Amino acid sequence: MIEALRTQDSGETAITPIAATPSAATPAPAQESPALDLSALDWAAVEAAVRRAAADEIMPRFRQLTAEDIVEKSGPHDLVTVADRLAEEHLTASLTALLPGSRVVGEEAVHADPGVLDALHGDAPVWIVDPVDGTRQFVHGDPGFCTLVALAHRGEVLASWTYAPALGLMAIARRGAGARLNGVPLQAGSPSSGAVLDVATSHYDFTDDEQKRVLATLETGGIAPRPCGSAGLEYLHIARGEIDATAFSWENAWDHAAGLLLVHEAGGASGTVAGQPFRIEGGNALPFTAARDAETARRILGLLAAAN
Repeated sequence: MIEALRTQDSGETAITPIAATPSAATPAPAQESPALDLSALDWAAVEAAVRRAAADEIMPRFRQLTAEDIVEKSGPHDLVTVADRLAEEHLTASLTALLPGSRVVGEEAVHADPGVLDALHGDAPVWIVDPVDGTRQFVHGDPGFCTLVALAHRGEVLASWTYAPALGLMAIARRGAGARLNGVPLQAGSPSSGAVLDVATSHYDFTDDEQKRVLATLETGGIAPRPCGSAGLEYLHIARGEIDATAFSWENAWDHAAGLLLVHEAGGASGTVAGQPFRIEGGNALPFTAARDAETARRILGLLAAAN
């Protein structure tokens, strides 16, 4: 069974099971594996590991990078730094030690070996890691970057940590237990009636012509779209009620898993243009949205779907 975030018709957001379709060769449904037992996991130690990775590998290099510390991946806007690589290595070691048998799907590991993504389809618990979300901001000395960590099992996001060390922000969400920012409960709330919606969209530097065309449907009355910065921080802005929605046209699990759970646990909603939950394993109909409430999510998705 795979579970993912979705928007309910009731106006609430839930994590709803989606049954897999049995193959013709095996008509009898397979017996499900036992639920993951996290009773022995030290949740405080996970937060400490995230903070330590940032303190050891990221913050000492903030505004101290040399040209040799920065490498282009797919192009001039897709950057990786020595801080990204070392922080991911740090988190990989510390998180798997805290949960024996777990795997890590990290942005830089996947860049080096796309086969790492296969762990998202397995039965082992998976840490999904973006060591520096907003690398471009980090490179330019902008404090608007964060470290994203999510814990998932069989496609279900169980917990997430969004840490912006230069801003002093730590947001933590646990499935069914709510979301907190620096220990204070988060509630996304709803936009005021008639208010112009502030929507963060995929940045034009990272979109092709077709994606730009679809996202342009949000350039209409009552909506103020703008290019996003760090995706993780945009999700935090929604959970805090500071912006109203996102519209993203890419689906990398490390960019979205932590933030989607954070928004959900703050009372928000999400969905894809196909009317389906967003799947962290990929294969989603794009774009998709996360929003402060279900009504806002439906409005954004309606506009995006009309472009197809």
